[in-house]
Amino acid sequence: MDMKFVQTTCPYCGTGCSFNLVVKDGKVVDTAPYHRSPVNEGKLCPKGTYAHEFVNREDRLTVPLIKKDGKFEEATWDEAYKLIADKFKGYKPDEIACLSSARTSNEENYALMKLARGAFKTRHIDHCARLCHASTVAGLAASFGSGAMTNSIGDIAESKCVFILGSNTFEQHPLIGRRVMQAKMNGAKIIYADPRYTCTGKQADLYMQFRSGSDVAILNAMMQEIIRNGWEDKEFIASRVKGFEELKAEVMQEKYSLENVSKISGIPAEQLKQASEWFANAESACILYSMGITQHTVGVDNVKSVANIQMLTGNLGKAGAGVNALRGQNNVQGACDMGALPVVFTGYQKVIDPVAHKKFEDGWGFPDGICAPANGYEVTTMMDVLTDKPGELKAMYIMGENPLISDPDLTHVEHAFHALEFLVVQDIFLTETAQLADVVLPATCYAEKDGTQTSTERRVQMWRKAQEPPGQSKVDWKIIAEVGAAMGYPDQFAWESAEEIFNEMAGLTPSYHGMNYERLNKPEALHWPCPTEDHPGTPILHIGKFSHPDGMGIMHVCEYKPPAEVPDEEYPYILTTGRCLFHWHTGSMTRRSSTLHHEVPTGWVEINPEDAKELGIKDKEMVRAITRRGEIEIPAMVTEDIMKGVMFMPFHFAECAANRLTNNALDPIAKIPEFKACAMKIEKIQEA
Repeated sequence: MDMKFVQTTCPYCGTGCSFNLVVKDGKVVDTAPYHRSPVNEGKLCPKGTYAHEFVNREDRLTVPLIKKDGKFEEATWDEAYKLIADKFKGYKPDEIACLSSARTSNEENYALMKLARGAFKTRHIDHCARLCHASTVAGLAASFGSGAMTNSIGDIAESKCVFILGSNTFEQHPLIGRRVMQAKMNGAKIIYADPRYTCTGKQADLYMQFRSGSDVAILNAMMQEIIRNGWEDKEFIASRVKGFEELKAEVMQEKYSLENVSKISGIPAEQLKQASEWFANAESACILYSMGITQHTVGVDNVKSVANIQMLTGNLGKAGAGVNALRGQNNVQGACDMGALPVVFTGYQKVIDPVAHKKFEDGWGFPDGICAPANGYEVTTMMDVLTDKPGELKAMYIMGENPLISDPDLTHVEHAFHALEFLVVQDIFLTETAQLADVVLPATCYAEKDGTQTSTERRVQMWRKAQEPPGQSKVDWKIIAEVGAAMGYPDQFAWESAEEIFNEMAGLTPSYHGMNYERLNKPEALHWPCPTEDHPGTPILHIGKFSHPDGMGIMHVCEYKPPAEVPDEEYPYILTTGRCLFHWHTGSMTRRSSTLHHEVPTGWVEINPEDAKELGIKDKEMVRAITRRGEIEIPAMVTEDIMKGVMFMPFHFAECAANRLTNNALDPIAKIPEFKACAMKIEKIQEA
């Protein structure tokens, strides 16, 4: 028997935990602790513990598939490549769109971005950051000049006050939750605000239950209380911040008094007062947030408000402080860094900037140039264009995304995909989206390739190949390179390894410029920005100055606005959505893990006992949940842990898909949908 351990990085959330894959006779069979990681120190959540179980599932894609007369037939790679190239050559650049993936490596996201902009010449490329953290990128870039988490994960343990808002950290990012508990053991106060009394809330010193969608009002009220008591950091504001007087004029209005905001949010005024005092007077205070802040029509304002209160209290550029946006997927930070967005190349170099555009045009060397120097469509906009402007978008290439479960208002998304003339999906399983494709390309998972991913704290870490791919499947970057060659550009995609791709990318990307595989092949890896090969990396951003050209932070006036859709007589409840501990996003991997599936086999809707009593609904009873966009049947979970008038669903389950109900109203800047608040009604299912 041949057995070995291969150290790698977890393919699930953005924490970036490391573990060993146990390989027996050439096959991955288990995971084992890797104790040298500074992120998780050998510990894992359930998803990481069982991250081997989906790898060798019998339903992995192993051969290319081409749809003929509505049915998939096995094909050769050459047949698949020829069909793709022939089709895509027949479309104008603006008729083509690409979706990259937060599940794949930095190298693969860079490769697809290059394929889209260089071979297809399209400006329309995006990925699922649009659905989770696009408002973070936009909001923090506007406030600080950089759209990423400001501090390190280990840093959280040093904080004296941790304010968790819009994140069920102990379930979504359990190993970051461990750092919160370390901070608490070191004497920190933990403040938690959420419509649900989650396991995170049960560890807090102060739990504030509020109505989803009132975040700006809450933060403005806290800032009013801080300024009214003179608790703001006057020296920090004077030396490092612009826009304070304008912010002050907004937040000091009567509408943001503790009493008024208590009526808006449902949080008692005394709790808002206590939170403000603890937060402002702590030696260091950090904010942790996730999609509860970002997935709103006011997502960018929510993020700017978080930035405002941190600048107001001087909690930036130092240990134990910062704005810590917790990324939902393993490489959503890296996919953004790699330019899998419609407005930037790698490292957030703007497509519309003539200097940046020429840099990539020259660096890539396509003989007929690259895409136009213009911003493209976001994935949410693509869906609207497909339904509202027939014929404008005709073809789509998707790598490792499953919009038929992840996007809002799934009926609308289904109509959009049926409007496409030609769809290519590159994935490891025949997902709900892949089932609609004309060509399906069998790709590889994290255990079958080398590469890097960038965690929520900007730490760039390695994947290491542990086994051979199944059947004829190929690593994603190799598929992309061969598609590029079939399009007529063999020289531009002549890579021999993931390392070659990384080096090409780093040469074009200032924040990654000092990184290489030799430097990354260490337990601590590196945090970007890392501009030179002797640079140690940057765990904490904005020390001494912000990333704007003048070094100043910018406060933004944010006025409270309610969600796009609020409860009324017909739809009297607020629906909010999120993740659970045992599953991850569209479930294509975790629901194929027998252990995780056994723990949580299907979805549910949480209902407050008072609401359940009024509706005559019992715990575990099947009910019908209805919004203006659709309806599903789902088991009820009657629990006091959810606020009266608010209901919660996890979004992992195709058979009771929460996103059949959610609202595709968008934030005007980030174009992120309002997953976290819409109006809903619940009905008993009458027995026949």
